[in-house]
Amino acid sequence: MTRISTFGDDALGDLDAVGVADAIRSGEVSAAAVVQAAIARTEKAQPELNGLAYEAFDQAVEKASTPRSFGGFFDGVPTFIKDNVAVGGWPTMQGADAWTPRPLPADGEWARLYLSTGLVALGKTQLSEFGFSASAEHPRLGPVRNPWDTMVTAGASSSGSGAFVAAGVVPIAHANDGGGSIRIPASCNGLVGLKPTRGRLPLDRETRMPLQIVANGVLTRSVRDTAAFYREAERVYRNPKLAPIGDVTAPGPRRLRIAVCTSSIGRDAAPEIRELTMQTAARLEELGHRVTEIGNPAPERFRDDFLLYWSFLAFALVRGGKRTFGPSFDRSRLDNLTLGLEAKAARNLHRVPAAIARLAASRRIPARLARDYDVVLTPTLSEVTPPIGHLDPTADFDQVMSRLIDWVGFTPLQNASGAPAVSLPLAQSASGLPVGMMFGAAAGQEATLLALAFELEREIGWPSLAAR
Repeated sequence: MTRISTFGDDALGDLDAVGVADAIRSGEVSAAAVVQAAIARTEKAQPELNGLAYEAFDQAVEKASTPRSFGGFFDGVPTFIKDNVAVGGWPTMQGADAWTPRPLPADGEWARLYLSTGLVALGKTQLSEFGFSASAEHPRLGPVRNPWDTMVTAGASSSGSGAFVAAGVVPIAHANDGGGSIRIPASCNGLVGLKPTRGRLPLDRETRMPLQIVANGVLTRSVRDTAAFYREAERVYRNPKLAPIGDVTAPGPRRLRIAVCTSSIGRDAAPEIRELTMQTAARLEELGHRVTEIGNPAPERFRDDFLLYWSFLAFALVRGGKRTFGPSFDRSRLDNLTLGLEAKAARNLHRVPAAIARLAASRRIPARLARDYDVVLTPTLSEVTPPIGHLDPTADFDQVMSRLIDWVGFTPLQNASGAPAVSLPLAQSASGLPVGMMFGAAAGQEATLLALAFELEREIGWPSLAAR
């Protein structure tokens, strides 16, 4: 087992993003020194982890060297942006190499908000092709590896962001989630990953879809970083239809009604994962929360409907490739998973509208659960993080899809319903890999999840590669 850690005695140390921001404000370190340290760490990690999709180091150094050029809470803190959103002057390749890179004319809505918090982007991180797989294993771009064990996947689709934050390259990075893509890398890499309520934060125009399953967010190593980011983001953008998350900084006093579930739309939790989940449930009871075991709340057709909608999104991207990505778009360079999803949708287009309607109705599920429970605990993933190759996108489509949905069957419900969920690295496998526990709540209840996360971070905690 090869572990990759870039933590060291430099301007970043082992600080989280709030800690780095505080150190810059106090004058203990400079933004320029912090950014230079993050660049050095990137150069150390990239040959081992392959998380970098596009580098803009010179631009970051220039920005960090300009006094007061940011103006946000995270003034000068280095970060990366996932390579599926628009950043002015940078290309967006979506984890593919099927068209000629071209710089985009302006920041999209997400980059404008994200960078307004003061974060300094060093470039973009790699993802699985169009974000369709839970493991980034591109046949030509290469796999993104996990810093806890470079033989296993870093999860996806926010794979590069997850690998780099866990390895200490940066303390915070952009991620987004259309089927688990914040929470999956959070679990694989031992991070905090909150998928917010639908509409909580803005999306680029190109990311909008008939049923909005994608949400932007961040991956961090501490709960306070995640909470601080959402607090600062709400100062820039606030959805008037949602109560604000506010400034959550500590555990809440209220004891919660918590449901625990170990069955999913894919495979039920493996014995080791179920045992770790029930250990977490027992610890919650020791802390005074009331825990009740329940069955899978998703309807019987949810799995097929979600897979069909997933396929429809691939169909739209592939068929509109030249219009979206330019005349150089070449579908023959796409992987088997993307093309298999497109073909599945083409055979079943007549079924898509009804599937979307049923998925949209799933918004009632978290609201119904909230009558009896404040939070639902599940494992984030059904099995321990698999080796690279297990989800090889060039392999047989049906085999890969079966393995994929069996592994990630706990995460899609929050995407279809729009409800929030957070993965916390509260457990470890017998092999020493992080195992995420996922906590979901009703729409708009991020503050409840963050307060519980603060409590569990304090009472249980989790390991970090900084200590190794």
